[in-house]
Parts: sequence; structure tokens; C-alpha cells
Amino acid sequence: MKIIAIVGSNRKESYSKKLAVYMQRRYQMNVEIEILPIEQLPMYNQDDELDPPAIVNEIKNRVKESDGVLFVTPEYNHSVPAFLKNAIDWFSRVDKVLVNKPVMVMGSSPGALGSVRAQIHLRQILNSPGIAALTLPGNEVIISTVHEKLDESGKLTHEPTIQFIDTVMNNFVDWVKKNKGL
Repeated sequence: MKIIAIVGSNRKESYSKKLAVYMQRRYQMNVEIEILPIEQLPMYNQDDELDPPAIVNEIKNRVKESDGVLFVTPEYNHSVPAFLKNAIDWFSRVDKVLVNKPVMVMGSSPGALGSVRAQIHLRQILNSPGIAALTLPGNEVIISTVHEKLDESGKLTHEPTIQFIDTVMNNFVDWVKKNKGL
């Protein structure tokens, strides 16, 4: 099973990126997770959507060919980062690569709310008509005080969080199989 990870932060020491890499390693026996380089996408411009830069087509094709998408987002100013929204805007135009695509949403922050507001907005965005993704229901991965739950190498060490993510990842794999006929 091929899963694409879309990380909503391009910060060098991004907690979201560390979590995506952790997921990539932890679940490599069951799923292949590829982290997309959305930092290479130019800002969306409707003037360019019919003849976009090559990187846009390349990344959109990876999403289209995947079985599912994992979104990992931080929270910026009570919402999703512009960086992430820009990628979704590209994905929602012309060939609309997220329509009926099974997706899982997770996020984290050093604060107590762990990206809950960003995830609410992201779920609303993913439900919009141009996107219409099949967001895994009832499985919200919200990791608060993430800096206390990762070791220096970026590995998640908080056992209750690990067990919860294991459960949600199993649910996501089942969700993808159900919705993709795998």
C-alpha cells in the first residue's frame, strides 16, 4: 500500500516532519510512506493552473497514484499553515487529485491543544467540493506537548501516544482498503 505524507511545515526541525519520518519508519512493514516535497511548489496562481510548472504535475501525479494521504500539520495562528494550504490549493484545481482519496489527519504542537484548531480547519478544507477527500472519521491524532514526547533523534517515545497512533494507523489502513477496494 502506497501512502503519501504531506507535511505542513518546512522548518528544519519541524515536529510534523519528525512525526512523518517516525511514521514512515514504524509502519514500513505494512505501508510505504513517501513524504512529498511540497516546499518546492510555487504559490498557487490560477493563471498557471492549466500549464503549471513541472514540479506541480510531478507532485500531483504522486498524490493521484497513491492509495491514501497522511496529512501531518502544525498549527499556525489557530489554523493550517499557508505552506500546507498552498499545496492543497494546487491539488484542488484542474484534475482534483484528492477527490475520493482516503486521508488521515494528524498534528502536534508544543502547546496544550496539539493542533486541534488547525485540524478542524484542515478537515473543513478537505471536505470542500473541489477536494472531497474521504477523511478517516473518529480518529483524531492530536499530540500536545510534542517536544516532550520525541527524543533527540525525532523518535516518538511516549508509549500511550505510540499505542494510540498504532490503533489509528491500523484503522487508516482498513479505511484505505475499504475505500480503494484493496
